[in-house]
Amino acid sequence: MKKKLSGFTLLEMLVVLFIISLLLLLFVPKLMSQKESATNKSDAAIVKVVETQIEVFELDYGRKPEEGELVSKGYVSEDQYNKYVQKK
Repeated sequence: MKKKLSGFTLLEMLVVLFIISLLLLLFVPKLMSQKESATNKSDAAIVKVVETQIEVFELDYGRKPEEGELVSKGYVSEDQYNKYVQKK
């Protein structure tokens, strides 16, 4: 009398792997587009912050800031200013 071994067959494993692959093909592009959208919104927010800080500087000093002056006087960080220059 042979004892029947329980477990998954090769065909069952292939079907499961195929389904997982299909799900990955459907969801990975969506995740990538959401990441790009979040990055774009973040960059737009940084541009708005720097523009607002330029207006604050103008109110404080009565003139437009020279290059690097916003950073040196603490109105924005260097990273914010660099992203602003790249996006503008």
